[in-house]
Amino acid sequence: MKILANIIWHFPYFGFLNAIITFLIGGVFVLTVVGAPIGLGLIQLSKLYLAPFGHYMVDKKQAGINDNLAWSSFSFVIRILYFPIGCLLLAFTIAQMIGCVITVVGFPVAVVVFKSLGTIWNPVNKVCV
Repeated sequence: MKILANIIWHFPYFGFLNAIITFLIGGVFVLTVVGAPIGLGLIQLSKLYLAPFGHYMVDKKQAGINDNLAWSSFSFVIRILYFPIGCLLLAFTIAQMIGCVITVVGFPVAVVVFKSLGTIWNPVNKVCV
């Protein structure tokens, strides 16, 4: 069932475009070096978008991955700087979710987009499991 849902996510609803766009935005953040924590989180989100049914985004601490103190404090500062961009991406994602909920057939796709809201709002230290 998960395989069928993932296929439906990609072809009628162009889920692969979400994955590509999110990966490119994450790549731009990683290239700036300062935005590396955000970029790495967005790249993990693009992995979720490739197969959203059966995968989840969790904090690294919940996944059992520990960071050093310098990375954690740097990530906190970057979260503050990401706030305006995060608000803009969140608005686009909510609009996409509302567009999917309007059609009854798009409701499962809206659930996938809803799962990604927390990561779009705060992609720092997130991994796809």
